[in-house]
Amino acid sequence: MPGAGATEKADARRTPVRRASERKAPARKGRFGHQNRTLWFWIFVGPFALGLTLFTYVPLAWSAYLSFFDAHNTVSPTDFVGFDNYTAMLRDDAFTDSLLTFLVFTAFIVPATYALSLSLALMVNRLRRAQAFFRSVFFLPVACSYVVAALIWKMSIFNGVRFGLANTVLGWFGADQVAWLSTTDPPWYWLVIVTVRLWLQAGFYMVLFLAGLQRISPRLYEAAAVDGARPGWQVFRHITFPQLRATSVAVVLLLVINAFQAFDEFYNLLSDSRGYPPYARPPLVYLYYTALGQGQNLGLGSAGAVILALIIAVVTVVQARWFGLGRKED
Repeated sequence: MPGAGATEKADARRTPVRRASERKAPARKGRFGHQNRTLWFWIFVGPFALGLTLFTYVPLAWSAYLSFFDAHNTVSPTDFVGFDNYTAMLRDDAFTDSLLTFLVFTAFIVPATYALSLSLALMVNRLRRAQAFFRSVFFLPVACSYVVAALIWKMSIFNGVRFGLANTVLGWFGADQVAWLSTTDPPWYWLVIVTVRLWLQAGFYMVLFLAGLQRISPRLYEAAAVDGARPGWQVFRHITFPQLRATSVAVVLLLVINAFQAFDEFYNLLSDSRGYPPYARPPLVYLYYTALGQGQNLGLGSAGAVILALIIAVVTVVQARWFGLGRKED
């Protein structure tokens, strides 16, 4: 039929055109899609990167710059003093005492948080029901402000007068009241400082340990059971704990770094209308009073901040090398 032949020829002429357009469409769509991805990347990341640069990197660089100048009551000094600020900080007994305070705080808080968070993770991991509920309950204190928690500990739990919870419990047993935050012999204030930090951060490290526990293959425990290993301490010592090595290293590193940065709980627990007491003064509290106190020596405070940052970096690298962080396991 001539009509049908003409129709087939027309379709044959239109088909290459249609196929050519179909081949070009994906290329055009992919080109615009790539542009959109780049645009959306900068829309979401740009404000964060700008804020990080303005409020973190620029102040850090300016602080390092101020540490080489005599900067009393000014952030734009002109009197260059070289390393005199660093020498003065290293010779300052108050600064070295603050580093000793950090060591004492670290000796308390690092093993206590490690043991408590690992114990909580082991208990939650063994639950068959309501695991998500208990995980959320133990993690909830992480969302609490350090300032709010410190004030609760100071004014409600460890208040030095008779209506404090701790003194009320002691009164039930006929014990005398204790001025928890002002007694230095024995130093009861360490109990207050360590417990508030322990309550605030144990849930976070519990979640890290839970993630590590859930990565352990069940076949290891099955093989241990076949070999006659008894559940409990034996399995934990020879299987669970070695498998948590990488998580343990990360937790210890974070705990030490966070101990260096302790400020909120110390300042809000121990300071009052008369100021801050001479004891239990960590590095950041000391630098705060040096840079923003009566003298407002920003150059000296900046030098101390740089020294503290270098100490944190050195301690972190030494710990990482000691624990073999990043090394391939056998």
